[in-house]
Amino acid sequence: MNWITNYVRPRINSIFSRREVPENLWHKCDECGSMLFHRELADNLNVCTECDHHMAITPRARFKGLFDGGIFTEVDVPEPTTDPLQFRDQKKYPDRMKSAQKSTGEKEAMLVALGEIGRTPIVAAAQDFSFMGGSMGMYVGNAIIAAAEKAVELKRPLILFSAAGGARMQEGILSLMQMPRTTVAVQMLKEAGLPYIVVLTHPTTGGVTASYAMLGDVHISEPNALICFAGPRVIEQTIREKLPEGFQRAEYLLDHGMLDRVTKRTEMREELITITRMLMNQPPAVKGDLPAPEPEVVEEAEAEAPADEAAKE
Repeated sequence: MNWITNYVRPRINSIFSRREVPENLWHKCDECGSMLFHRELADNLNVCTECDHHMAITPRARFKGLFDGGIFTEVDVPEPTTDPLQFRDQKKYPDRMKSAQKSTGEKEAMLVALGEIGRTPIVAAAQDFSFMGGSMGMYVGNAIIAAAEKAVELKRPLILFSAAGGARMQEGILSLMQMPRTTVAVQMLKEAGLPYIVVLTHPTTGGVTASYAMLGDVHISEPNALICFAGPRVIEQTIREKLPEGFQRAEYLLDHGMLDRVTKRTEMREELITITRMLMNQPPAVKGDLPAPEPEVVEEAEAEAPADEAAKE
């Protein structure tokens, strides 16, 4: 047995050899370039801890930070016809769908869920921009209708998080038909007297902006989100003029009356709790885990206190 070859050399190699580090442990901020540890970034809801830049976030991660205890129940959405137009560009439409499902782990571009925020029951729907640009197809239309019907059935407010590049070209006119369909779904909520709150995230464009994303009772946006129908580059090429600084960004739209609030993602939950309870004519939420005591219980306790003191005397 060669002691140097069989023991010393492997031992030295194990000490000085380069250990492989998983690539997904650190994320680089697109705005300031800071390297952020993945757990720290997830705990801060994908908001840069250095510059407050709001990065993309999946609907599941958003709902985990939104609902009490991160607990929610998914709402079933009717499945539409697969590839109704037999569309093909560089890939077949079904192949693009399979690729998007594999990369995101989701069935489609919108998730609908039931749960509570600040002990207030709500229905929530969120678009996933990583799934084919969050494009509005028949499934997204079905999802919004399912969310509205469930909200009316349970008498709950509906909160929708929009993030889309517009209509899904692979479904053609069938995608554009979701604009009136979702408008009717929003009207169902209004007729039932239920709040419809829209949170516009980066980016919200095209037919989504021209339909359900701008029909809310309250419109809130995340900072610096692009919100428009046609993008600034298209407008500049059409009118051949330079657009104002920050044009079509959330802060610009707030200054011009298109939005009610611009709120950081880390503060969005508390904002939605306050607004939802106000619109539902409910008292302010109590800080902490326990709900507020009922008024009659307090009165009974006050009435029993003097009787107990008299008994002791």
